[in-house]
Amino acid sequence: MSLAVVGAVHENKDRSNRLFEIRLCVPGEPVDLAPEPKNPFDPSAIAVWSTRGVQIGYLSAERCGWIGSRMAQGEEICAIFQEATKGGAIIRISFSSSDPILPPARPRKPQARSLDEESGFYPDYIPPDD
Repeated sequence: MSLAVVGAVHENKDRSNRLFEIRLCVPGEPVDLAPEPKNPFDPSAIAVWSTRGVQIGYLSAERCGWIGSRMAQGEEICAIFQEATKGGAIIRISFSSSDPILPPARPRKPQARSLDEESGFYPDYIPPDD
């Protein structure tokens, strides 16, 4: 199951940058899920931490209650980093201690050609000043 990681635009208490940490994560890398029952905004919040011990965000509020209740019942949930998104990330989880599997990679859109290549314009060579 793929889940959104939200709140990545906020910095951590130690002032580390969550978006920067997400950019360091590699698809398939393990992430940790940690319930935060003393979270002042949402007692069912579940924090998501990278393997380097930096928080990258939270599971969305819609999923926290369900995932948290399964964790409270002692069910082991394994999680891996799936991909970065514009304002956060997506993680992949599995239940009953089975390893999560990444879905096939989405094909990337071809890069647009630069204006110079399309127009055929190439500037004159300017030698360096000595």
